[in-house]
Amino acid sequence: MNAKLTLNLSKVVIDNAKGYAKDHHTSLSKLIENYLGSLTKKEGKKAKVSPLVESLTGIIPNEPATADHKKDYYEYLTKKYS
Repeated sequence: MNAKLTLNLSKVVIDNAKGYAKDHHTSLSKLIENYLGSLTKKEGKKAKVSPLVESLTGIIPNEPATADHKKDYYEYLTKKYS
């Protein structure tokens, strides 16, 4: 069931919001409804984690912050195609 809502906003904000809605192929009403819905959404239930996933948690170590992926990939390609 839809209900009507009257808002008082600055003309600049309204014009910008209309442009944004048009660029994203949606209506201004839907845009505001989605935004207010996301603000007021209650935290959902946490997804259950299977025992297998739980047992695997923490097995793969985190990479060090100094890892240089581009360098590693370059070295891999150099070895592969040399």
